[in-house]
Formats: sequence, C-alpha cells, structure tokens
Amino acid sequence: MPASETARALLAGFEVPESIAENMALFLRLVRKVLDEYDSGLRRTFDVLLADAIRANADEAADTPAERAAFEDLERVIDGLDERSTTLVMRAFVAYFHLANICEENYRVASLRARESAVPTSADEDPINDITVAYRQLVDECGRGKALALLRRLEFRPVFTAHPTEARRKAVEGKIRRIAELLEGRAGLDGVALAENERRLLQEIDALFRTSPIAHKKPTPVEEADTIVDIFDNTLFDMVPDVYRRFDDWELGEKAGTVPPVCPAFFHPGSWIGSDRDGNPNVTARVSRAVAEKFRGHVLARLADATETTGRNLTLDAISTPPSEQLMNLWSHQVEMSEALTARALGISASELHRACMLVMAERLRATIERTADIMYASPDDFLADLRVVQSSLARAGAARTAYGPVQRLIWQTETFGFHLVEMEFRQHSLVHSRALEDIREHGRWGERGELEPMTREVIDTFRAIAQIQRRNGVDAARRYIISFTKSAQNVADVYELAHLSFAHECDVPVLDVIPLFEQVEDLENAVSTLDDMIRLPEVQRRLAETGRRLEVMLGYSDSSKDAGPTSATLVLHRAQAEIARWAEDNGIDLVLMHGRGGAVGRGGGPANRAVLSQPAGSVNCCFKLTEQGEVIFARYGDPTLARRHVESVVGATLLQSAPSIEWVNTETTEKYAGLAAELDGASRERYLELLHTDGFAEWFSECTPLAEVGLMPIGSRPSKRGLGAKSLDDLRAIPWIFSWSQARINLAAWYGLGTACERVGDLERLREAYAEWPLFTTFIDNVEMSLSKVDERIARLYLALAERDDLAAAVLEEMELTRRWVLAIVGDEWPLQHRRVLGPVIRMRLPFVNVLSVTQALALRRLRDEESPLTPEERERLVYLILCTVSGVAAGLQNTG
Repeated sequence: MPASETARALLAGFEVPESIAENMALFLRLVRKVLDEYDSGLRRTFDVLLADAIRANADEAADTPAERAAFEDLERVIDGLDERSTTLVMRAFVAYFHLANICEENYRVASLRARESAVPTSADEDPINDITVAYRQLVDECGRGKALALLRRLEFRPVFTAHPTEARRKAVEGKIRRIAELLEGRAGLDGVALAENERRLLQEIDALFRTSPIAHKKPTPVEEADTIVDIFDNTLFDMVPDVYRRFDDWELGEKAGTVPPVCPAFFHPGSWIGSDRDGNPNVTARVSRAVAEKFRGHVLARLADATETTGRNLTLDAISTPPSEQLMNLWSHQVEMSEALTARALGISASELHRACMLVMAERLRATIERTADIMYASPDDFLADLRVVQSSLARAGAARTAYGPVQRLIWQTETFGFHLVEMEFRQHSLVHSRALEDIREHGRWGERGELEPMTREVIDTFRAIAQIQRRNGVDAARRYIISFTKSAQNVADVYELAHLSFAHECDVPVLDVIPLFEQVEDLENAVSTLDDMIRLPEVQRRLAETGRRLEVMLGYSDSSKDAGPTSATLVLHRAQAEIARWAEDNGIDLVLMHGRGGAVGRGGGPANRAVLSQPAGSVNCCFKLTEQGEVIFARYGDPTLARRHVESVVGATLLQSAPSIEWVNTETTEKYAGLAAELDGASRERYLELLHTDGFAEWFSECTPLAEVGLMPIGSRPSKRGLGAKSLDDLRAIPWIFSWSQARINLAAWYGLGTACERVGDLERLREAYAEWPLFTTFIDNVEMSLSKVDERIARLYLALAERDDLAAAVLEEMELTRRWVLAIVGDEWPLQHRRVLGPVIRMRLPFVNVLSVTQALALRRLRDEESPLTPEERERLVYLILCTVSGVAAGLQNTG
C-alpha cells in the first residue's frame, strides 16, 4: 500500500474536519518516511504501535474485549522493545504531536479567516470580533454614553510567568514555526513548488526527530525572559495595534483612520519572569536588573525601528502639508538638542519637516538605549508628546489618514509597551519578609550588631533593584509587589517596612503597590477581614489617595485547589470574589482582581472568556488580569491570528461582564443555587481531604506518578518545592502536583470529589438545571468534562500499580468512575466531549498517540523502580532520559497540562 494510503488508513474513522484529517495524514506520511530513511525497522515498530493504540480506542463509549486485547498487545510490544528502539520511536511520537498541534492551529486560523471574510462590511457589528459584539450589547442595554465610559475603563492585563509547565525546548519552537509556515504556504501549490515544499517539510521534520526533546540544562531566569521577547517580536508588537484598529474599523466605519480613535490602548502586559522569587533562589536582584534591562533595550529598539520606518514614509512636503507652529517648535528644540542629528535628518528630508522630526525621534530612542544623557528620552510620556505633536500637525494640514493611520499605530504601541515592554511584578513569600525583619531587628539593618542572613540581604537588594528599574524604565515598569500566602495585613505592613529599611534616604524608596495573594482556603475565607485591616495602613492609604483608590488583590487557583479539591476551590474562589467585590463597593475601592490561573483545570484553566463571564457582579469592572503560564503562552500567543482572536475574546467578555443582563444572571443564579453550592462544597471537600489525609498518601503519590522525574526536567528555573523547610505535600508546588497527575492520565486534581458530591446531592434534574442556568457551574462542568476526555482508566491502573496501596488505588478508580458517570449524565453525553463537534473528535484522534507514550512511560517507571533488578548508573540515566522524552510528548499531546 502506498505511504499516503497507509497514513490515511491508520487515521480512518476519526470524524475530524477535512483539512485537519488531510494535514494529519500528510504529517503522518512524512514522519513515517523520515523513520523509514533512518531505520525501516523503527518505522515498522511505529506502525504496529500506532495500529494497536488505535484499535485499543476504537469505541469511545464502551470498553470492549477487542479494545482490551489491543491494549494488551500494545503493552506487550512496548515491553519487548530494546531501550534504544523505544527511545527513538518515542521521539518520533513526540515529534508527531508537535505536528498535530500545527494541524489544529492551521485549521483554526483558516476557519477564522473564512468566517471573517463572510461578514459584510455593512454589518452593525463584526460577529467574529467579540469586542464589537460586547460594545453593541452595552450600547443597547446602557446607552452609548455609558458604553463609551465603560470602554474607556477597559483593561486586559495578561501576566506572563515562567512556571515549569512548558515541556517544549526552545530549540524545537523554531522548527515548529518553520513547519507551520510551510504548511500554511502549501495551499495552492502544485508541480515543482509543491515538491520543494515537501522537501523542506521533510528536512524540518527530520531535524525535529533528530533533536532531543529534552534540553541539556534548565534555563536561567534571564534566558526565560526570551519567551516574552520572542512572543513580543513574533506577535504582540504588531498584533495588539491590529486589535485596536479592527475595533475602530467597525465602530467608525469609513471615518476609521481619518479621525481620533475610539479604541483605548487597553492591553497592558505584565511579567513574573526574572522577578518572581517565591521559592526560586535563582531569581536574585541582579537577575531582575538584567531582565528589566533586556526588556527595556528590546522594546526601545523596536520602537526606534518602527519610528524610523514611519518617518521615512512621511514624504509629505511643506507645500502639500505645511507644518504647524508646534511642529516647528519641536524641530527647533531638536536642533538645540543635537545639531548633528538634525543636520543628518534635514539632509534626507530637506522640505519634509514631519519626516525630519520623526527621524530625529528615532535616533533619540536609540540614544535612550545607550542612555546618552544629552538627547535621550526621559520617559515614554515625552516620546508620546512628540508623536502627538507630529500627529496634530499632520491632521491640521489635512493629512488625517497619515496622522490617524501609521502615526496612531506608533502611539498605540508606545501606550501599550512603554519603555519597559512588560510591567515586572515582584513576588515573595510572606514568611521570607517576617524572617528578614526579625533578622534586621536583631542585627541592625546595616548588620551593625552582627552579620545579616543572605536571604535578608537579598530582600534588601530586591527593593534597591526595584528602585533602580523605576529610575531607568519608569515607575510602571516595576511597582507591583505580590505577597504569597498572605495571612494578615501585617504581611503587607512588613513589605512597606522592609522597603523603607532598605534605603538611607526616604526619597530613594520606590513606589510600591503591595498586592496580597490569597491562595489557601482559610486565607480566601478571611480575605475581607484582612483587606479591612490593610486599608487602614498609612502606606496603603497614601497609595489609595494617589491612585484614585485603586487596589489590586490576587487570588490563587492552584494552591486552593490542592488545599480543598477542585470543586470546593471553585466555589470558595467564587464566593471570595463576590465578598471582596461587595467590600470594595462599600469602601469606595476601584478593585482589580488578579487571577492566578494555569492551563490545567486543576489550576483554574479552561477558556478565559467563559471564566470572565461567570465572575460575580462587580468583580471585573472592565479590567481582567490573569497569569498566562507555560504551554498556554505559546498556544495563545504563538500565532498572530490566534493571539488576536484570544485577545478579542477575553476583552469582549471583560467588557460584556458589565452589561446589566450578565450581572443579573450571575447574581440571580448564584443566589438560586447557593444551597446546591453548599452541598457540593461540603461533600466534595470531605471526600478530597479523606484521600489526602490517608496515612502514607504523600509517599504513595510520589510512587504512582512521575513526580520525581518531572522535577528532573530542564523546563524552568524554578524548583518544584519551596525552600522554606516543609517536608510534605504542603511544601510541594501546585504545578508539579497537577502536572504529575496529568502525566499519569488520571488528572485527579481536576475532578476528585465531584462524583461523590453529585451522588450526595442525588438529584440529576437539579444538577442539569444548574448546568443550564448557572454560568459558574456550566463552565466548571465543561472544564471537568474536558479533563475527563484525557483520562484513561487502563493507563491509570498501570501507574497506580507502581505503588502498593490497593486501598488508595481503589478510592481513585471508584471516584473516577463516579465522576465520569455524573458529569456525562449532567451534560447529556455518552462519552466526554461527544457534543463538541470539532474538539471531541480532535482529542479522540490524539489519544492513541498519547497512549503509546503513556504506556511506555508507565513501563519505564516500573523498571526504574524495580528494586529486585537494580540498574547500573548508565542504564538508569538512559531510562530516565526515555521517561523525560515521554513526559515531553504527553505534555504536547494533552496540552493544558500544567
């Protein structure tokens, strides 16, 4: 059978969209060709494993004897392979998952473009652009004046973090991008051009297969900052102003680009990379300074290039477009500042003063990188002022399309990214601050009564680093300081006291907005009391007066979920948000809630736009802030079209959340189902804690999951445990907790306790009614169903058998079956995601490939932990490498895993 037919035959039976099926078959054919060229025996093994895995997943709704036999065949073939063959075949499967992700992204981009092209320009709103839809609904419900006021308040604040959930090497990302570009360019090719496209695809796929999926070392925090730089260069810098422009195009119609814009610069990115030191000794004050400087230099260089490009195109001469008096004053100021720069600009643009001014502005930006005092810009506000002079002059001279076209684009980019690119947010554990203060009180802040502890000196140096970053990059570059595990207002007072103790002169103390992070259930339940005490602190009162009483509060999804279970954490977080929102209204606080969400359901993951719309009334206020972590960053922002769709979706929901109809639904349904929420909370938490508090649970967890091996992966600078002295599950970060359960194909952190809670309620119709009416419950159940779609009981049993605790294994499997039964009954499906026309089949198509890796990983773990057959150090190293390869592949295959 020809290779193309073999590939199609292997994938037959999966009812996915035609373009996905064709591209998956194309990539499968090419991977098989690469393997055949490398070693035909490996290709045959790959085919056998894939065929067995597909037969083992033939019936989604039932576990048939044929499926069980095929799964046993799969297990037997993998167990019989030699170590080298196993590793190479697994690398082929890992490579294929990256290609499968490209196929899905390609389909989403093509579908989005097709839907957009079908929308007539005469329509009142763009149904594909959620911002225009939300704004129109606000106009209808509130009137244009109120809608415009809400639009002007709009803020979307994604905060990029370096949590170790992205299991993909940076070296692999470049290959993925090139393959994606080749696939996109393939449409419409034939003959020699098509053959050349395939040759280049084979070249990249061969290199992808031959490249180890495991990096040789963990990245440093400075290297991790390249994640943001990469996303900025490939997506954000051009995508964000496109989002603004698209809204203006629909709202202003033919006037768009000829009048002042309606859309504000609402996108304000933040970062924890190089500034989050909670439990990460690799993030020091020196590192923070280096990362801030990297961001500063990079954004200034991009702004300088964009300014020069825009300036060179401003060939409007003084006859057609006479400069305004303000522009001539600007030019005079530039001449006084640097005759050399202005002479050079004038030589290029003798009678084109707008052009000359812009060229000088570009050189001033480059001088700002080098900090050349005579000609550098002191702040982005100064640069914006110059841009607005140019814009105003052009508009007055009748060149409105230039003024509100390319020059407005530059203004939007500067308003969005400033001279800092991202707003760095510092984070540290509350215990570190209290210990540092004890040390200072005992030994003096300069160590005059004895040497200070290294951590104390680092805390002091951190505040000095913040001050330096603010002086160089502006206050917004580094004014937020987050306190992990905030227990009381005293934790906030400690930070302000330490900041003052770090400087000899009061004028050197940086501006700080101290943000309490509530992440454990008890702290969430006491949040309002803590906030009451916090706003009485003199330092907080002073900042409230300076910021128009704006206050940020962060909520942690990960630790609350690990603390009380996913169902209880979801309900506790929702209740805490409602209480904090009411507290803010009572105290005249302009509240910003920051959501510490991850990609996995157990960390608050799932579609962000649906999460926004299910928030309590008053908790969003046209500002949505969340962490974007790990594999989520690349998935949401890696492709410009998909990034634009993500931003428009979340921002549209953020705007729409203020609509009276949405607030009414959330308030009414929350009250209506308060009793149900209490029942689900109590029963699920009881079941979850019963499991966690079983003697020996922590040891059992580490034995039946690849927890230790995940800790070995070079996928982030941060350790998997906090170095504060704890020696139990309490010390384990929520991220490896969730990541390990997903690798074991159990996903316990996303659903455990829900089945028991539903059983305790015992009223299916009541639960279905809540699912139909209550946005919070709808979103939660849908996310759990998504998680269950990636659970495999047969593979779970392989992992659970690694530890000799039949009681705990039985509890997990029993709750798994109970939760699956209730969730499917509530949504009306026979199997997970049955009603999702595209997503369901796509995930089902992935599972056979994932299962090969998962079975391999479980068998390798069994051998690694077999004390009766000890391994040599070399054998152990090779086996650990194989396990890490499968960890990378499972993460790529399952996605949203951390």
